[in-house]
Amino acid sequence: MDKKNLAIDVAALAVFLAVVNPALTGIGVHEWLGLGMLLVFFVHALLHADWAVGALRGSIARPSWGRTGNLVLDALIVVALMAVTVSGIMVSGAVLPTFRWYAQGYYFWDPLHAMSAKALLALLLVHVVVHGKWLARVFKKGEKHG
Repeated sequence: MDKKNLAIDVAALAVFLAVVNPALTGIGVHEWLGLGMLLVFFVHALLHADWAVGALRGSIARPSWGRTGNLVLDALIVVALMAVTVSGIMVSGAVLPTFRWYAQGYYFWDPLHAMSAKALLALLLVHVVVHGKWLARVFKKGEKHG
């Protein structure tokens, strides 16, 4: 299961790195890929749901800074992702017009989108660093078997 998780996580990171750079993809592709990242996020969350439930139960039964910190980090990532997604939809120049919708409040949503995108990127970098031992273990296993 670790290899499957790693493959999905690496693919998600690659798509995310393309999405966060609209100059690379153009605004329209940026917006549609951004929506696609929601699907990738939900797949990632489903793959790690057992871990999250175990960590939550463990944090309640035997509190530890590491377990609780991971849960808080994951919760902050979810909040930042939702803020990026909602604000991105609200300032959309490609997705909303496709459905003949228009959102008010650009001067609220645009700065929120920029700030939450930066926060999400920073949180995801911390997330990757925090899970560095898991990554190293998965790569080591690959060297022994491959």
